[in-house]
Amino acid sequence: MMDWDKLKPEHYHDQPVEHICVTTLIDTNTYDRLYENQKNLEHSSWQYFKKKHDVNCYFRESLSDIDLSKDIIWIWFFKERSDTTASYVHIKGKQIRYRPNTFLISKSKEFKFVHTTRKYIRSPFVQLDMTEEDYNKILKRFNKTS
Repeated sequence: MMDWDKLKPEHYHDQPVEHICVTTLIDTNTYDRLYENQKNLEHSSWQYFKKKHDVNCYFRESLSDIDLSKDIIWIWFFKERSDTTASYVHIKGKQIRYRPNTFLISKSKEFKFVHTTRKYIRSPFVQLDMTEEDYNKILKRFNKTS
């Protein structure tokens, strides 16, 4: 399981919809190792990560590929290192910066990807599986319930 102890009150947001946005969940060295193998989730670094955190995950090329059939949407941004353009994910109208090594978790299905001037076609991310039970455990850390 993830180290949810790293979550702080400022990571929880309830406007316009409940969501958690955090950049400190995975250390930079681990993120870099996974970034280098982002297209190969069968690589040993990804296998270790999935086993350690007991999680299934799926690489996606573009934020338009979010699987909204999941009860909980949990995405991890893998923005291209050379991509210096400003781009955002809007979750029910709230603008969240698309930055490397950022996790976004929500029950909302209202995601939209927005970019101003963007030379990169890709907006890679990893979508992870989360149960409603695990989501509720996270909310309890913030004294919230779903």
